[in-house]
Amino acid sequence: MERWRNKVAVVSGASGGIGAACAQALVGAGLVVVGLARRQERIEALRETLPANQRSRLHALKCDIQEEQQVLQAFEWTQRQLGGVQLLVSNAGIIASTELSGAQNTPEIRRTLETNIMGSVYCIREAFQSMKSQQAAAASSGGGGGGGGGHVVIVNSVAGQQVPNLGPQLPSLNIYPASKFALRAMQEIYRQEFQRHQTQVRVSTISPGLVDTDILPAELQGVIKQHMPMLSCKDVADAVLWTIATPPNVQVSVPVSVCATHA
Repeated sequence: MERWRNKVAVVSGASGGIGAACAQALVGAGLVVVGLARRQERIEALRETLPANQRSRLHALKCDIQEEQQVLQAFEWTQRQLGGVQLLVSNAGIIASTELSGAQNTPEIRRTLETNIMGSVYCIREAFQSMKSQQAAAASSGGGGGGGGGHVVIVNSVAGQQVPNLGPQLPSLNIYPASKFALRAMQEIYRQEFQRHQTQVRVSTISPGLVDTDILPAELQGVIKQHMPMLSCKDVADAVLWTIATPPNVQVSVPVSVCATHA
């Protein structure tokens, strides 16, 4: 992890759950972290819980990744204030409380797609453009290939590999698994494009199983906690740290699945 020290990471959805755990873990590993979230104040509250010598390395930006202009502004700020981004943890995601076949559910379905897919597209595009320009600048100045390039880590879900059958008594996952299947395909597309541009930027996917976060509807959380083991957010953050700690010449292309077991 030493090569990541003082590098800049952007984490989307950093106000809680997996995103907050990733932001905390990355700051602890020596990175400078820009946390993006609609609830900026929660990132600021997280910063106050960090050791005093780490607080200056966590920046909180208000950003709803559904809104392309807000994403552009966040990455422009990161470029202007910190010199660009070397690591992106594309984590923000939501699930609607509706059925895919439900009546008048367009706003909920659209919000899920705009966040989980288009929000990821906006963030990954801007991060990659920053990483690519830094590599080109390093090469033109005689610095070789840019010090190992950058890394994009997509936080996906095992629901992006197989649609869970929750049974008739539990809420529908509606469009959520479809959005996660899309992210799974996008990883391979990004891998091919990053190579096509002859960059050293890597892209990896972490696919957690059930995680103890507030993304799930309350009625579903209660049933799951009674019958199934759940991951902590720190477990997923540890998987992110492991992924970016792999050597610069290693491409983790197969989604890394992280699931809980009974103790």
